[in-house]
This record gives sequence, structure tokens and C-alpha cells, in this order.
Amino acid sequence: MWSLPAARRAIVIAGCLAAAYTQLTTSPSTVAFARELGANEFHQGILGALPTLMLFGQFLAAVVVNHLTYRRWVWFAAAMTHRVLLIPVALGPWFFPQISGEFWVWSLIAATALNQGLLHFSSPLWLSWMGDYLPHDGLSRYWGVRQNWMQWTAAASLAGAALLLSFGHLSPLGDFTAQIVLGSLLGMADLCCFFWVEEPPVSKAKSPRWRDVFAEPFRKRDFRRYIQFSCFWHFAAMAGAPFISLFLMRDIGMSLFQVLMLWAASWVGGALCSHHLGQWADKFGSRPVLILCISGKSVNMIALLLVPAEPNLAFAILVPVFMIDQMLNSGILIANNGFMIKHSPSENRTMYIAACQAVAGFVGGVTSILAGLLLARIADFQWTFAGATWGHFHVLFAISAVLRWISAVWVHRLTEPNAKPARVIVDELLSGPIGRFLTSPAAFLLRQNVSAAEPVALTDRDTEPPTLAPWLLG
Repeated sequence: MWSLPAARRAIVIAGCLAAAYTQLTTSPSTVAFARELGANEFHQGILGALPTLMLFGQFLAAVVVNHLTYRRWVWFAAAMTHRVLLIPVALGPWFFPQISGEFWVWSLIAATALNQGLLHFSSPLWLSWMGDYLPHDGLSRYWGVRQNWMQWTAAASLAGAALLLSFGHLSPLGDFTAQIVLGSLLGMADLCCFFWVEEPPVSKAKSPRWRDVFAEPFRKRDFRRYIQFSCFWHFAAMAGAPFISLFLMRDIGMSLFQVLMLWAASWVGGALCSHHLGQWADKFGSRPVLILCISGKSVNMIALLLVPAEPNLAFAILVPVFMIDQMLNSGILIANNGFMIKHSPSENRTMYIAACQAVAGFVGGVTSILAGLLLARIADFQWTFAGATWGHFHVLFAISAVLRWISAVWVHRLTEPNAKPARVIVDELLSGPIGRFLTSPAAFLLRQNVSAAEPVALTDRDTEPPTLAPWLLG
């Protein structure tokens, strides 16, 4: 087995390979492929929902892990299977061109569902493994470094895909096939990096009964509050996020090359700051990083509402917006991972992770499907105001922007022992080079936007019995 320093490097390399796999198999080329085969907004809503809707697979993993001594081979089998599931769909239209496009659209949806279900079954197994193996001291800083390299890889993957599309003169079908095959190979290589990473034995839940295993995360008041927030945040984000690429190609008129390059640029933005975000999460806590990042997450929805229907101009405007948005996404991801691992016990950690991700993911998945259905129903909607024409995509983006503002208020309700107020991060941010580019009024407004009450200390109420109905009602 590798030493800890060697294993940490291997985990970063594996993360880069996984980032390439994820970007190549979920890029806007999938949207173009589905459109080529006749998919509409409803189909896109389903495809957009599956990455979060299938998160319920994490609950199954949380139950299964309590019957295992080691997770490695169960995780490997599930992960390897989901890495290859999209290959038949990518190659199918080439070998069977006589089959209708609708069949391949639904095949893509079915394969994506299985792919995401196995992905989310394996995810908490891997996270709990890492939570038991990696030292918690400096963990968020390490996640920040790993996320930094992953985002540079994601940017390079999408940029490479865009160049291949442009210079290879590929059709949407050929482009999708090339990305799926290459991405799957890189994804399989990612898994091989973990053969020599040590795995501590599973710390099983005190009670093997599945009801007790499931209920435990909801018994803790502050953890339940975090789940509540995660559910609303997924509701707010998934009201608009799954339809961005479709909107840019259909309403704005961007080419697939431009959309790929736009997303590649966004990953560059995330890579530029993820290391700092990891340091801040370690230094100040996950809560203030979440407050800071959620407070700015309506920016991309507002930009999409206002962007002109001129592809080149829209591309130039959206590049910096998407870079900023991905910076915020990086902070949310790093803070969430740190919060889940640090605030869950080693016993039953897999269920704590599943409770955070799966319930919120289900909410987000249902939101995406309903939003896609709404888009299909109001496809002919148009409203002319202030010299601009607003369509059905704008309705969803406006709804999502409002919901994200509400999330920015709700995130202040989270509690974390010893976490600093979010304004401390803003002060540190403004004291550096960025501060020299901001005027005093702008700095004041930013402080006011993310300023939060001091964290509330944990109380004996953390062990009260679970009350699912109030939690569902928020």
C-alpha cells in the first residue's frame, strides 16, 4: 500500500481523471446529441433531473455498508459498471441507423438513470472511505487543492472537446460518441488509482436495524437543519440550471463549440480560487464559505435574463459571469464536503452523507422534471417589454433567481461550532489585490450582503427524536 503522502497524490490524480470523465460524459454535447435525435424540453428536463434524482441510491449504500467489513470491492464493481453504461448508447445509432431517434433518446435517458444510480451508490462508499482514511486536520485545504486540479482538468477536457468538434468537423452524433468513449476510458483509469490506497475497516452503526440507521442523521438538530437548507438550495438551483445549455443553443443561437468553450472557461474560474476556498473553509469554517458563495449564486440567472440574443456578444458577456459562478460552485462543493465529513461520526458516516445528498437530490430531480414539463407547456410564450422579447426560458430563470435570493437568506440559519462570521472572509478578500479594485461603497454592500449572526452553540436538543414532518415543511 502507498504511504499517506503518495496516496494523497494518487487521490488527486484520480480526481483529475474523474473530472475528465464527468465533463466528457455530461457536456453540452449530450444536449446536442439528444436534440439531433428529436428530444424536446421535457426530455431535457428528465436528463437534467437524473444526476440528482438518482441520489436515492446513496441510501441503499448506507444500509449495505453496515453489513461490510471493507468497502473497496463493492465500490469498485459499482463504479466500474457505471463508467461503461453510456458506451452502447453512443455506438448504437452508428450500428443500428434504422432504429428511430426517439428510441435512442429514451435509451439515453435509461442509461443515464442507471449510470447515475450506480454513481450515487458508490459515492458515499468512497466519501466514507476517504473520511475514515484522510486526516481531518487540514481536510478542507486538501479538498481545495484537489478541486483546483480537477477544475483545470475539467476546463482542459471541455476545451479539447470543443477543438475536436471544430477541427474534426464532427456531427453532433460523432462528437457525442467520441466524448463518451474517451471519457469512459479515463473514468476506468481513475478507479485503478485506488488499488493501493489503504482502507480502514468500516465503522458500523451501533444499531444494525435499517430504521435506526436511516433516522440517526435526522435526530441531530443542526444536521437536520443542514439537510433542510440543502433541499431548498437544490430546489432553487434546479429550477433553472439544467436548461442553460439548451437555452444558449436554441434561443441565443450559440454553436456547440461556443457552449463547450463557455463551460471550459467557467472551470478555469473555479480552478483559480478553489485552493483559497479550501483554506478559508479550514480556517473559518464551512458555514461562512457557504454563506459567501450562496449569496452570489443568482448572478448567472440574472445574466441569462439580460443577455442579448446575439451569439458572439452573449459569449463575451457570459464568459466572466460563468467563471464567477463556477468559483461560487467550488466553494459550495468544498464547504459541503467538509461539513458532511467533519460533522458526521465515523459510525454510520455513509448514512449521514446519504441523508445530506440523496434527500436534497430527490427534491432537485423532481424540480428539474417539473420545470422541463412547464417549459414544454409554455413553449410558445413570448412577452415584449422594454424593447426585448422574453420567452419561456426566461420565466424559469427569473423563478430560479428569486429562489436563490431566498436561499441566500436561509443559509444564515445553519450553525457550526467555532465557525467565524462570513464577513471575516470578505474582509480578508478585500484586504488583498481584489480589494484594490473595489470601491468603498461596493465593499460595504458586499459585507452587508454576507454578514451573518454568530454561530449558535450546540445544545442538548441535538439528540431529540427525529420529526420528519416539520423538516419536510421547512
